[in-house]
Amino acid sequence: MELKLYSTYTQQKEVFRPINPGKVGLYVCGITAYDFSHIGHGRAAVPFDVLYRFLMYLGYEVTYVRNFTDVDNKIIERAKKNGEKPLELSNRFCHEYLADMGALQCLLPTHQPRVSDHMDHIINMIQKIIENGCGYAVEGGDVFFSVDKSPNYGKLSGQLLEHTQAGKRVAVDSRKRNPADFALWKAVKPDEPSWESPWGRGRPGWHIECSAMSAHYLSPRFDIHGGGADLIFPHHENELAQTCAACEHGGVNYWMHNGHLTINNEKMAKSKDNFKPIREITERYHPLALRHFLISVHYRSPLSFSASKLDSSSELLYYVYQTLQDLFDALLPYREAMSEDGGKAEPTSEAKEIIIKLKSEFDAKMSDDLNTAHIFTGEYDRALKFINSSIGKLENMQEKERMSLLVSLVEIERGARKVLEVLGLLTTLSYSEILKEMKQKTLSRAGLSEQDLSQLIQERIMARKNKEFEKSDVIRAQLAVKGIALMDVVGKETVWRPCLPSSHATNSSD
Repeated sequence: MELKLYSTYTQQKEVFRPINPGKVGLYVCGITAYDFSHIGHGRAAVPFDVLYRFLMYLGYEVTYVRNFTDVDNKIIERAKKNGEKPLELSNRFCHEYLADMGALQCLLPTHQPRVSDHMDHIINMIQKIIENGCGYAVEGGDVFFSVDKSPNYGKLSGQLLEHTQAGKRVAVDSRKRNPADFALWKAVKPDEPSWESPWGRGRPGWHIECSAMSAHYLSPRFDIHGGGADLIFPHHENELAQTCAACEHGGVNYWMHNGHLTINNEKMAKSKDNFKPIREITERYHPLALRHFLISVHYRSPLSFSASKLDSSSELLYYVYQTLQDLFDALLPYREAMSEDGGKAEPTSEAKEIIIKLKSEFDAKMSDDLNTAHIFTGEYDRALKFINSSIGKLENMQEKERMSLLVSLVEIERGARKVLEVLGLLTTLSYSEILKEMKQKTLSRAGLSEQDLSQLIQERIMARKNKEFEKSDVIRAQLAVKGIALMDVVGKETVWRPCLPSSHATNSSD
């Protein structure tokens, strides 16, 4: 099955054909490290982590580069406010970002370059741009890129050059040849980090860093460049212009951009003060639930944040992991018999069909521009239902039939697990450990301890014994509102599991 990816440059889906057969060069713009990451950053990181995983699942050898911007105005301003050195502050938040990405099960990229470590590469590229007549130094030590020398400038973003010019809300630097020209190198300013260059001490402009680092770690022309839709212009437009100006055959074959995460119909951003830190969310929800939420719609679509959607992701994953845990428990008594069978038994015809269709449907959805929406419907849901309907039959079956069903269940579990693995929805923990963590998060959201819940369950049990059914129903309903479902198991004590809260606040950003 051919992998198709939507190219922002051509504005259509294209069959993916790597430059070097069997190998992929992937570059994704990372964060500007001056604060804790919010879930908008996760919206960019997680889909491209899924792409990284899926490319490897398809058998490609992937070189994945994701940069850190550790030299920037925002970093300098925050460092001054905190009384820190800019590079020390950015280093701290680079590490905090990696901790957040680890919680979200994002694999480490092959390379994670920082701007401050690549000044030589940046300066060398600027020199090439100037030598090729596409850049110019001005009095004062600044260097600008000449957009007039870039014949395809604006094609990536679809913006005409006359529409991209500065000066409508800010004064135009009179030293520019064209108001739309942008900085390649900025002259040193007091109390700012700076480096020596042929044009005097200073620091790089924002856009040049990705051109230089992608060319260094991949090549001037590589396969896939990813980032948020907000980076299309000016960052990626300028980046493309720079790379092509420095290298005759430079460029990117597939530009991919993820949609924004919104809250109250506005893009989530620190500048709007409407952001939700990743850690604030993962205090209340399992990181896997947050990860699922971030890929619950197609990566190019906008994603609106709400607690109810996180609850839905949590509920879905709990069902998946509980089903797989129930299967694990059901298979335990038969492990020795399966080992003795030595693979002689074959899956049932129904199971074979499920196994084939589960894989083919997953491959088809993912190969269609990484469509992660509704992955757990269709054949995946059918596989889980087959597991749930089968495990109760094992005990009363004849040995030969049972062995065939056991093999069926093992193979279906393997297929279901592979989907979770490619989506990054597995950890090193067992199913039971994940379920336990999810239950703890549910209690945290409900504002209850295990002791509190146990006491309420005992109160309800006593109410039922005393035939105080109204009181019993009230306790059950109050817990359901908090996302806790009580189940009265025949011959056993009352148990509980997380569920969708029976009501949600109307505010979509609650």
